[in-house]
Amino acid sequence: MSQTQAIVDGLKRELKAQGKTYAHVAKALELSEASVKRLFSSANISLQRLDSLCELLGMTVAELANKAQAQQSISQLSQEQEQQLVDQPKLLLVAVCALNRWQFHEIVHTYQLSGAECVQLLAKLDRLRLIELLPNNRIKLLVDRGFRWLPEGPIQQYFRQQIQSDYFASSFDGAGELMLFQNAMLSPSANAIMQRKIESLAREFNQLAEEDKNLPLEERFGSSLMLAIRPWEVQSFQRLRRPGTDKQFPAA
Repeated sequence: MSQTQAIVDGLKRELKAQGKTYAHVAKALELSEASVKRLFSSANISLQRLDSLCELLGMTVAELANKAQAQQSISQLSQEQEQQLVDQPKLLLVAVCALNRWQFHEIVHTYQLSGAECVQLLAKLDRLRLIELLPNNRIKLLVDRGFRWLPEGPIQQYFRQQIQSDYFASSFDGAGELMLFQNAMLSPSANAIMQRKIESLAREFNQLAEEDKNLPLEERFGSSLMLAIRPWEVQSFQRLRRPGTDKQFPAA
């Protein structure tokens, strides 16, 4: 998102928060409401008009810019920020709860955290700009819909360890569980098609989570989906290979 668009979006949020309509803006700028709508749609606002709008809102241009910058959604954390979460298991727990739209009272009710401790952890997430901690301990996510942990970053490495030691310690025959393992000989083009389908399924998984985000907590449960494809051969098979035959893997 450009800085100009961020400021325009910030203007819209402030106008809405203060109950001011396009009619108020039109009067302040001496324009028609249709012109105001085009102005916001094109994100082409002169400094003079921006100054007038800030005067209408009772704030300076600098204050608006700072607030708009702070409220821009993020798609990833830095390596250092992720490491902070990994180094503090309770902080990581609260971060994951927040990303899954849990409310303050749901976190405290479910986990062994006091209210004061949970507030402190949420305040740390606020400083990391993962969330905004609002009055009455309300939680506002500051991540966009495409938010992901860093590839091979601290979080992914942490969860990979948990997957190996805990996730697969299941027969996958319980409610809400399913595991399929397929092995076949594929051409490079067919492998590429499967990768695109996996990416599409992951997007659908995230879309369903977005659609369910406002359901009560008791109507949702944590679901972890792992999708992967790679050229692979069981190590016991590899040890029986003849020299120079390193590329073709038999389908088990």
